[in-house]
Amino acid sequence: MNHYTVGMAGHIDHGKTTLTKALTNIETDRLKEEKERNISIELGYAPLKLSDEMEVSLIDVPGHERFIRQMIAGVAGIDLVMVVVACDEGIMPQTREHIDILRLLGVGQGIIVVTKIDRVDDEMQELVELDIREAVEGTFLEESPLFFVDSVSGKGIDELKEGIRNGLVGRASRDASGAFRLPIDQVFTVHGQGTVVRGTVYEGHVNEGDVLELLPKRISVRARQLQVHHQTRKNGRAGQRVAVNIGGVSRDDIKRGDVLVASGHYESSETIDVALSTVAELEFSLKQRGAIKLHIGTSEVYGKIVFFDRNELVEGNENVVCQLRLDEPIVTRRGDRFIVRRPTPMKTIGGGTVIDPHGTKYRFGEETVQMLKRKMNATPTERLQHILLEKKILKIKEASKELNITDDELISLLHQKEQVYTLPGEELTSEKVVRSLRESLLTELERYHGTYPLREGIKKAEIVQSYVQTYPKKLIDWLLEEGVKEEWFRIDGPYVALISHKPHPPEQWKKRVDRVIEELKGEGLQVTSLLNHLNGQQLPQAIHEELVHYFHQQEILFQLDDKLSVHREPFKQAVLKLKQETNELFALNEAKIATGLSRKYLVPFLEKLDKLGLTIRQESERKWRVGAVEDWLGSKS
Repeated sequence: MNHYTVGMAGHIDHGKTTLTKALTNIETDRLKEEKERNISIELGYAPLKLSDEMEVSLIDVPGHERFIRQMIAGVAGIDLVMVVVACDEGIMPQTREHIDILRLLGVGQGIIVVTKIDRVDDEMQELVELDIREAVEGTFLEESPLFFVDSVSGKGIDELKEGIRNGLVGRASRDASGAFRLPIDQVFTVHGQGTVVRGTVYEGHVNEGDVLELLPKRISVRARQLQVHHQTRKNGRAGQRVAVNIGGVSRDDIKRGDVLVASGHYESSETIDVALSTVAELEFSLKQRGAIKLHIGTSEVYGKIVFFDRNELVEGNENVVCQLRLDEPIVTRRGDRFIVRRPTPMKTIGGGTVIDPHGTKYRFGEETVQMLKRKMNATPTERLQHILLEKKILKIKEASKELNITDDELISLLHQKEQVYTLPGEELTSEKVVRSLRESLLTELERYHGTYPLREGIKKAEIVQSYVQTYPKKLIDWLLEEGVKEEWFRIDGPYVALISHKPHPPEQWKKRVDRVIEELKGEGLQVTSLLNHLNGQQLPQAIHEELVHYFHQQEILFQLDDKLSVHREPFKQAVLKLKQETNELFALNEAKIATGLSRKYLVPFLEKLDKLGLTIRQESERKWRVGAVEDWLGSKS
């Protein structure tokens, strides 16, 4: 079963409602005021039976210029339009405006229907046809079939139905694979059942019992019951006219223009980037930040227009990339069609497509214009790269929402490309973002090692702190882990360093540092102050602290106290000798005999053994930890 929506447009009193009844046997004027005044005020809907393979919703829109809002809401998203012209009047002003609106909304297929043929003779019918063909020349209706009908007698109705069917045959139904979206055009209450909303499903599908979201108020609701043209259904899909009985919300909390959507897939926005095409004859110029009225889906919202390459729009037939800043939030997606009108005098300015439903403030100038044009023409892959460059990381669901594609389509796209990384938690980042962060970090490490060659590297916490203003912490953490796997750099404890880096003294001081080390090695365990050695070799005080840290961190020296540090070789030999000449438990006196050290050196030496985990102090004695010395000596060999 294919599902289609057919709209009807044309001047007031040209017979649209009567034609609808002739086609469907349903009276769409249901309001008391409509019946009394014999004009359509609200949108009318009826099922049109054409074949067993087609389910068609027919939309009858008001023809009066005062109800242009309803007309736009009705024809937005239709698959085919019937432009209705009364044979006794021909093309009228509202007919021309409707055709303009249909063109701007991107409606590409139509049928021309001439009604009330009982009121004129054959010669007049020929003249009316010529008049119509001249009026639609150069529009999407130029090659459209034309049908003459009398809705009262039924003459030509069967031929028209066949024409509609032929216009829809082979046309694909709307894609129902996306996330559900239904712009609401009617809200009412059914006694005993509660609130019901109605509209044409733009995208996706909905099932009875689904938890949905009402935007822009972000109210969570449940689809308790579904109907398609008064017939109860378990589900509804794109292209169908669906009524949804929703629980969890009052009738007073909903208005036409609100949108019922699948939870978590859509967001509202008050700033949208657009490509605007103006009408052929722009009666009034439109100034920078001029007031506009936006019609999109079933929404009607006031706002202002922002240009980036001009301060006034003065000519018709122009294509302009610009921005609409709205007084109220709307729900839209990239590629949605819209109409822009002046609030006063109420005239159509133009229409076009949404480039980005979540625009931001940009600078005036050609650079912004070119950026918007690139964004407008970009492929999904290019748009994904652009979004990731801006936002650095993005969840898959958020990315599909930004790109106006389904999660499955996005995942398929990712499989085809190697320019995107998938992080834990189903988050994406761009290869360009990773490369930029990696190269920046490698450059920083190289600079840091050059400035501080004695240090092991940069502390991981400092790296995060340094980059977190530009990159999300999650991305930095992931890159650090990935960098170790890919051997871009290494992590030793809390330090990050280049693979090739080994802490070393600055080249100009290397010989003097080596002499300090040799001097201490020659002193054994009974050393003089480390500071005296550094000063003795005339090493600058600016690097004293760095050198001390280097000696201890690299275990060239073992620190006994604030002043005394001993070379590792005599220290290791003393540990081994003490282990060999004492029992499992030994006293201070036994250690003194084994090492030959005075109390000045012996006490800090034994305390160092405790800190290294080689011994445990038990009151006046110490106990060797089983196997600790062997393990320690093995690790230092």
